[in-house]
Amino acid sequence: MSISELLNFNEKGLIPAIIQDYKTGKVLTLCYMNKDALERTMQEGKIYVFRRSKNRIMLKGETSGNVQLIKELFLDCSGNSLLFKVEQKIAACHKGYFTCYFRKLDENGSETVVEKRIFDPEDVYKNKL
Repeated sequence: MSISELLNFNEKGLIPAIIQDYKTGKVLTLCYMNKDALERTMQEGKIYVFRRSKNRIMLKGETSGNVQLIKELFLDCSGNSLLFKVEQKIAACHKGYFTCYFRKLDENGSETVVEKRIFDPEDVYKNKL
């Protein structure tokens, strides 16, 4: 049985995948995968995502080089989402932070940046996004 057969993809053929750093336990990002992205992910051991905004599969880190190497894969109890524990190379966030969850909100909705930027996105993504 293939992994895809255990999953409940939504009406658009996508499933949410949580990406977590296997060393720190920090949640790095939430992405979506279709069957092809999942298949490539499993074949190559690197995270591939379905970019809804561009309607295509891409290697996470294909522009920056900040790839995510799979260490473990978990399936939720209903087959509705995936959890990948990965070795993150440099940073997960295209804004230059280790995790996409670098902004903390308080009860009043005030935002605080709680992480230090690791790289300058202008240097990495100039004319690429």
